[in-house]
Amino acid sequence: MINLNIKKLTIISFLLYSFTGALAVITGNIIGNLSIYFKVSLSNMSLHFAFLNLGILVAMIVNTYIKKNVFIKNKIIFSFFLVIISMIILFFNNKIIEIFSLFIFLMGFVGGLSLSIGTFLIANIYEGKQRGFYMLITDSFFSVSGIIFPMISGFLIFKKIDFFWIYLLVSLVYFIIFCLTLITDFNNLESKIKNNYKEKESLKLENILLFLLSLFYISAQSMFISWIPTYVKNFIKIDSLNENKIASIFWFFYMLGMWFFSYINKILDLQKILIFLTGMSSLFIFIFLQCNNFNLLSFIMIFIGFFSSAIYTIIITLSAMQTKIPSIKFVNLTLISGTTGSFITFNASNFLLSSNNTYLTLYTSNILYLIVFFMSILLTFFTKHNKYNK
Repeated sequence: MINLNIKKLTIISFLLYSFTGALAVITGNIIGNLSIYFKVSLSNMSLHFAFLNLGILVAMIVNTYIKKNVFIKNKIIFSFFLVIISMIILFFNNKIIEIFSLFIFLMGFVGGLSLSIGTFLIANIYEGKQRGFYMLITDSFFSVSGIIFPMISGFLIFKKIDFFWIYLLVSLVYFIIFCLTLITDFNNLESKIKNNYKEKESLKLENILLFLLSLFYISAQSMFISWIPTYVKNFIKIDSLNENKIASIFWFFYMLGMWFFSYINKILDLQKILIFLTGMSSLFIFIFLQCNNFNLLSFIMIFIGFFSSAIYTIIITLSAMQTKIPSIKFVNLTLISGTTGSFITFNASNFLLSSNNTYLTLYTSNILYLIVFFMSILLTFFTKHNKYNK
């Protein structure tokens, strides 16, 4: 692959993560307003938003079975047309909550394919330390959406503009991906990936631990960031602009953390970084839950975003580094585990929020972060990443 083509493939990976990031982060920003729009309870609306994570989960499972038969380029083109169909459904049937659930499922399906494709591209273009570096940079674009789209959605809500316009803006990201895909050569990459399928893949304890880490961490993070706007609104009594501002603070420092740790991982061992980050995140979330001053909460959120930043990407990168040639199967299963965690989160949140107790929801998130910390320590005894990637 020539250098220019590698750059285009890398940019496509960045944008694929941005698209899925936008879908994920705006959920917590607009869920309260949508519950009013559709005249349902907050916990009921949470159940409908679970279709987003269900769509992501189904897409990843489907991608596991079609990976040998459908080219990546064709998947992206198909996904673009699915986005168009989804937007048509939303704009012409936006008063019916069941139609909204169908829309959010289809967009989730595209988001799931986007995460899988973006991860596979980076895992197969780059090797060794470079793979870890670019995985962190790629995931930082998830955070870029977390900075931009909460501010946009907060502005639209403040101006009382209909919610579906935010999804149109998200769809424009995929339009850019589609245009870039048409002028990019995937052939050499496809050949490399097909050769990788010939490698024997056996499930080991380290793989199972990484699957569980992915499951618990995404459950923890999703539960925390999805309900932060609602928590702040209920306990601090602020307007919608400031309500979404605190989520933007999280994602801004999440992005900075990604960039910082992408360089640190060239110096320090990924496994040691993972233990440090999960420990610090657990600590700062606990401190966050003890405060009730908005300015202080905003300050603590800086540290939560920064130290949470690289955790999920390091888990995925470690999954890709357990074998000499990155196993697409195990990387995809790690992603599926994370998505399952996100899906479980919204259903668990529905139960926790039945008593309208967002504090309990965030406290549960803190416990899950702590579980991830102890599991990260346990992984130290089994990981093979240093054996194959020196």
